[in-house]
Amino acid sequence: MLRLDGLCVAYNEVPALREISMQVDTGEIVALIGSNGAGKSTTLKVISGLIRPRAGAITFLGESIVNLSADQIVARGIVQVPEGRRIFPRLSVEQNLDVGAFSPRARGKEKTTRNEVYGLFPRLYERRRQAGGSLSGGEQQMLAFGRAMMAQPLLLLLDEPSLGLAPIIVEEVVNAILHFRDHGVTILLVEQNAELALALAARGYVIETGRIALADSSRNLLENPQVWASYLGDSEFSRHPDDLPLDAAAS
Repeated sequence: MLRLDGLCVAYNEVPALREISMQVDTGEIVALIGSNGAGKSTTLKVISGLIRPRAGAITFLGESIVNLSADQIVARGIVQVPEGRRIFPRLSVEQNLDVGAFSPRARGKEKTTRNEVYGLFPRLYERRRQAGGSLSGGEQQMLAFGRAMMAQPLLLLLDEPSLGLAPIIVEEVVNAILHFRDHGVTILLVEQNAELALALAARGYVIETGRIALADSSRNLLENPQVWASYLGDSEFSRHPDDLPLDAAAS
């Protein structure tokens, strides 16, 4: 579905991505893990059309999207849930959801999809007339997911969806990700919580200083001593992969 080949990006002549190549197949959850500043968010921004690469190719469903604008990319079915939610604080919950339905793919489906969002996140229905800025952090993340649902994505790019959330809210985020997957949406998941990401994903890539350092099945990455030492050893969830309480695609 999505393929990156030799992608290079620089900020003010400083390399941020160095010949990144990766692939996401239809129906998969693929994790992209790495430390802060490794290039995870930059990778998503390039796919979304928010940053232009200096070199390399991006193909989606067999067509190049490297020179398309961000709105053209959304119209083709690639939708990003950015780090920090980025909801519109002065708009109501319902208005925030309506913003997500501007794409031609979503037109005519607004009511049905909105009901699906409210079914998945009942708290959003209860707060549908409240300003987005009045919601808790967890509720704003639900709203960001709901806005993405309204756009009818084929490929969903998730940037740190569990960041700063309480464990009980993280469970709801996990349920939302699995809901997308079960409804045929392909997902590229960027997460600093590497164990969570790899438990959800079938495959994973490890990015270090703008380069792909490792690529393997999630199970193999979870059992890799190098990955464990760098990203998993200090996790409050540290345990054997077989003990993970998630309906992971990799298991």
